[in-house]
Amino acid sequence: MAASRTPGITRSRDGRFFIDKRYRGVRIGMRVGAVDLEQAEQRLRVEMDHVDLELARAHSRPRFADCVTRYLMQSQDLRSLEAIRVHVRLLLPYIGDLEPRHVHDATLAPFISARIADGASATTINRSLEVVRTVLHRAARSYRDENGRPWLDALPPLITMLPECRRPPYPITWDEQDRLFPKLPAHLARMALFAVNTGLRDSNVCGLQWSWELFVPEIERSVFVIPAEAFKTKRPHVVILNDVAWSVIQTQRGQHRTWVFPYRGRPVGTINNTAWQQARRDAGLRSVRVHDLRHTYACRLRAAGVSAEDRAALLGHANQSMVGHYASADVGRLLQQSNLVLNRQETRTVLRVANG
Repeated sequence: MAASRTPGITRSRDGRFFIDKRYRGVRIGMRVGAVDLEQAEQRLRVEMDHVDLELARAHSRPRFADCVTRYLMQSQDLRSLEAIRVHVRLLLPYIGDLEPRHVHDATLAPFISARIADGASATTINRSLEVVRTVLHRAARSYRDENGRPWLDALPPLITMLPECRRPPYPITWDEQDRLFPKLPAHLARMALFAVNTGLRDSNVCGLQWSWELFVPEIERSVFVIPAEAFKTKRPHVVILNDVAWSVIQTQRGQHRTWVFPYRGRPVGTINNTAWQQARRDAGLRSVRVHDLRHTYACRLRAAGVSAEDRAALLGHANQSMVGHYASADVGRLLQQSNLVLNRQETRTVLRVANG
């Protein structure tokens, strides 16, 4: 085998040319056949151009961070937008610079290990992995470049979820409430107090808007009507304000034109932030979740003798019609029922029994 005047091209004794060259880190190897040297050189130039093109495409391919940016832009109407942003901030340091095709169980392993070391539960980690699943699915099925090429030109990989051990609800006692709430920052304490007296979920408390307030003359008090698109059951929910919840609302007036519970001029993304987690550690209640405030309200209603039908109406359960509760008379009765949870003596000792 003899070398030619062009590096990477050799010629065998029978006159056939071979290409064996490393160009920009890519090996080009092929048998050209019975052609002259000029044709062999032309073939090498074509292969080198092909390498240039593929490398250029590789460098221009979107990263996972680009897919996430597009996903967030399309998710502005989701109730869970702020929670998604939290998961995105956690994920990007680990996989943000990877192409979508390189995001899989192996590349996610460092993220999972770090979250476990931070004390995150399997359920919390799985919520982050669900975001990864959704983004990869859209990169393969929806997102396209200017040439119509999918951002992920393969089936999305199977992202393995961690096994979950779901903890039962933990409604807090009055004593635990008195230990926890004072340790929260003032704005979070008011939000937590509102949640435990209305049964609203975290996202609904954080996203509550003044435009949803409706004054009811018969009870000389307002209610909030959360629209269907903002409530989990996909139908409007009337938030009954007992005496404590009403006092919280009165305190919040004038702080922001849109949001009932702003912080530094912006809506709070979630009550379950670092301040909440620090407060529950200081109170010795490390396992208490924000959703347990909803469980607490439900258990206090039951302990006070409120019927299942009225509990369903106050909590906005999907298996109970709200039609009969929109009349002002029913709102007044529900207000009376909601105020029953303020009687500490009646609900102090029943909570643990109900939880058990």
